[in-house]
Amino acid sequence: MTSSSVSVPLSVTTVGANPTTTLLLLAKCSTLSQVRQIHAHIIKTNLVTHAFCVAKLINAFSRSCNPYEAVSVYTHLLSCFQDLRGIELSVPSALRACGRSCAFEEGKQIMGFVLKTHLWRDPFVSNSVVRMWLEVGEIVLARSVFDKMPVRDLISWNSLITGYLRAGEIEMAREAFEEMPQRDVVSCNAMIDGYGKHGKCELAEEVFMSMSVKDVVTWTSMISAFVLNHRPGKGLDLFREMLSLGVRPDAPAIVSVLSAIANLGFVEEGKWLHTYIYNNKIERSCSFIGSALINMYAKCGQIDNAYNVFRSICHRRNVGDWNSMISGLGLHGLGHEAIKVFLDLERAELKPDDITFLGLLSACNHGGLMDEGQFYFETMQVKYKIAPKIQHYGCIIDLLGRAGRLEEALGVIHDMPLEPDVLIWKAILSASMKHNNVVMGHNAALRAIELAPEDSSCYVLLSNIYAKAGRWDDVTKFRSLMKKRGVRKVPGCSSILVDGIVHEFLVGKVMDVGYNQHVLSKLEEVVSKLKSEGYEPDLNQVFLDIEDHEKESHLTLHSEKMALAFGLSTIPQGIPIHIVKNLRICCDCHTFMQMVSKIYNRRIIVRDQNRFHHFDKGCCSCRNHW
Repeated sequence: MTSSSVSVPLSVTTVGANPTTTLLLLAKCSTLSQVRQIHAHIIKTNLVTHAFCVAKLINAFSRSCNPYEAVSVYTHLLSCFQDLRGIELSVPSALRACGRSCAFEEGKQIMGFVLKTHLWRDPFVSNSVVRMWLEVGEIVLARSVFDKMPVRDLISWNSLITGYLRAGEIEMAREAFEEMPQRDVVSCNAMIDGYGKHGKCELAEEVFMSMSVKDVVTWTSMISAFVLNHRPGKGLDLFREMLSLGVRPDAPAIVSVLSAIANLGFVEEGKWLHTYIYNNKIERSCSFIGSALINMYAKCGQIDNAYNVFRSICHRRNVGDWNSMISGLGLHGLGHEAIKVFLDLERAELKPDDITFLGLLSACNHGGLMDEGQFYFETMQVKYKIAPKIQHYGCIIDLLGRAGRLEEALGVIHDMPLEPDVLIWKAILSASMKHNNVVMGHNAALRAIELAPEDSSCYVLLSNIYAKAGRWDDVTKFRSLMKKRGVRKVPGCSSILVDGIVHEFLVGKVMDVGYNQHVLSKLEEVVSKLKSEGYEPDLNQVFLDIEDHEKESHLTLHSEKMALAFGLSTIPQGIPIHIVKNLRICCDCHTFMQMVSKIYNRRIIVRDQNRFHHFDKGCCSCRNHW
C-alpha cells in the first residue's frame, strides 16, 4: 500500500453506520488515502466504539506507507473504549506499527498496558511485543520479554530467530535455534535463509542436510544460499536434485537458478530452464522472472535472446525489465543501443530509477561514450531529481580515467559529497596504469590499499605500473609487502563448456590433466600459425623481470589462450566458442583472439571480469576500449 498509488474513491457516503459494510470496504483498501476516507467515515458515523471496525482500521494503517498513523489512531481511540473491552483486537496491529515506524516510546507504553492486563497471556499479543522490539533493534529487550512470556509457542521461537537473523545476530539466532524444544520446517528454513544471507553457507548446508522433511521453501533457501555465496555450480546441482525428487520449484527458486546460470555462463542450461518456465507457466506468477531471463541471456553472451525476451514481455514490462535490458546491452559494449532502449522507456512514460541510470552510465562507460555519459549523469540529477550514489560517481570517474582525463576524474572525486570507495580508487589506479602515470597510480594505490588491505589487485596494479616504468626495486618492495600481509594474487582462470562438461584452465597450467598434451600441442600450432601471419607477442604485458623468451612462454600459457585452444579442437566449425574468465583480458590475449577469429574463421565470445568481447573476422565488439 503506497501513498503514490492512484486512489479510487470508495462509496462510503451511503453506507451509514453499518459495521459489516465498513469492514468490507476496509478489506478492499489499496491506498493510504482510501484508509483515511474510511477513518473519517468511522468517526462521522460513531463506529469508533465498534471494536472490529477499529481493529481493521488500525491494521490497515499499520501496513500502509505511513504506519505511524496507526499509532496515532490507536492512542486517540483508547478514550472511546470506556471499559477497554475489544481493544485487545487492535493491540497487535498497533505494536506492528510501532515496530515499522521505530516508535520506541509509544511501543514501551503499549507494552506497559499489555503487562498490566490479561493480554500478556495471549501468545498472539506477546509475540507481537517481541517482534516489535526486534524490529526497532532492541535485541536485548526483545529477549528479556521473550524469557518472561507465560506461553511460548513455535511462532514465538520463530519470531525470535527471524528477528535475530534480520539484525545480523547470527550467533544469537543459532543459540535460540538449538534451545528450541521443538523445531519445525519454518524454523529450519529461517536458519538456512539467514545463514545464507550472512555468508555462512556451510552452516546453512548443515541445517539443510539435517532435515528429514523439506518443502519447496527449504530447497529455494538452500539454492539461494549457494548462489549468494558465489557457489553457483552447487546451486545448479541442487536444483537438478530438487527436480529429480519431484519437487516443483517456485518463482524465487527459478530466479536464483537463473542467477546461477548467469554467473556460470551456461547458456544451454538457461535455454532448457526458459523452456521449463514457459511450459509450466511460471513466468505469470512472478514479475521478476522476465528480468532474470534477460539478465541470464545477457550474461551468457546471448544478447539477441535477451532482447527477444524483453520484446516478448512488452505488454507487462516493469522498470526492472528495462533495467536488465539496459545493463545487458552495456555489458556487451552496446552503448548506443542502451541509450535507445532508455529513450523508449521515457516514451513509455515510465519513471527511471537509480538502477536504470547505473546501467545506462555503465553502458556509456563500456562504449566509450564520454559526452553521452556526462549528459545522462546530469539528466539523472536535474530532470529526475535522483541523487547519485557512489556507483554512479564510479562510472563517471572510470569513463574519464579511461579517456586519459585523470585530472578531471580526480576533480569529480574531490567535489562529490560521498567518500570515495575502493572501486573508485581502483578505477584511478587502472587508468594510471593505462596512461603511464606513476605518481597518480601510486597515490591511488595507497588509498585503495588503506580501504581494502586484503585486495590483491590493488598491490598487483601498482606493481605493474612500476614494472612498466622499469622500477624493479619498487616492484620487489610491493610484492614483499603482499607476502608479509598474507595477500595472495588471484590467478587467472578461464572456463569453457563443451558437451555439458565444464573445463577449467589456470594460468600456467591445464587443470584437466588428461588434456594437458592435447591442449599444449594445439596451442603451439595456433601460435605458430599466427606468427606466420604477423603476430608478435606483446612482452610488455608480462610484468616480471625475466628474459624475453621466458616472457613469451608466460604469455602463451595465459588461461584464455589454453581455453581457446581446447575450444578450437573440440567445438565444430560454425559454433561460437564461449570462454568465461575471472580477470580482465590482457592486451596480448585480446590481439591473439582477434587474429584467431580471422585466420580460423571462428566467432569467439569472451566474458572477462568487466564485460563481453565478441571477436569476429579479426575485430572485437569493444573497439579496443576496455
